[in-house]
Amino acid sequence: MPGYEVTEPQLRCVLPFEAAPGEVRLLRRAVVKQLSRWGVPMAADEAELLVTELATNVFKHVGEGASATLILEQRGERLRLEVHDKSQTVPSLRATDCDEECGRGLHLLAALAVDWGTVLTAVGKAVWCELSIGSEQGCRRIERAVETLKCYQGPSRGAVLQGKGRDVALEESAVELIADLLHWTASRGLDPDDVLDRAQMHYEAEADVA
Repeated sequence: MPGYEVTEPQLRCVLPFEAAPGEVRLLRRAVVKQLSRWGVPMAADEAELLVTELATNVFKHVGEGASATLILEQRGERLRLEVHDKSQTVPSLRATDCDEECGRGLHLLAALAVDWGTVLTAVGKAVWCELSIGSEQGCRRIERAVETLKCYQGPSRGAVLQGKGRDVALEESAVELIADLLHWTASRGLDPDDVLDRAQMHYEAEADVA
């Protein structure tokens, strides 16, 4: 199946879970712990976000208490995340300006992952995505941040401003984006201060390595 079996995994971890808010929190912790064991803690923050979205989609669209499985695989310089469930309804991207909450998680997935997709299985489906854990991850993160901020500030401002004015606009967009993300974390029952502390620790750890 194209885009599904790319290379044989070097490391693999299978984590069954039930679609419930409490289970999602435990799943995130398990992912962080596993990535630390594999020596790729720099991928933990992005992996947490993606696992949250993938697991929450099972809760919303398959049903509370539904059985599902998260599979983590290290494939060369990529980390692959797959969530398997027993529904054959394939998710699809909606328009970015759609007022419905449904489908927005897929835009986050598409923005963070280097590749993603869905595949039907004998008992349901799998939604998968891949993160880069190679030596160029830092550069790609900066590139993704710039592209995200350009989209966030809207096409009118991003297309016109250049030079110092563009940098100032990107900084303003960064502040607005961070504020919105903190609202998002609070809406998911997370502590915004805790999220900021964890993000700072991830950033400092990667900066020390660099």
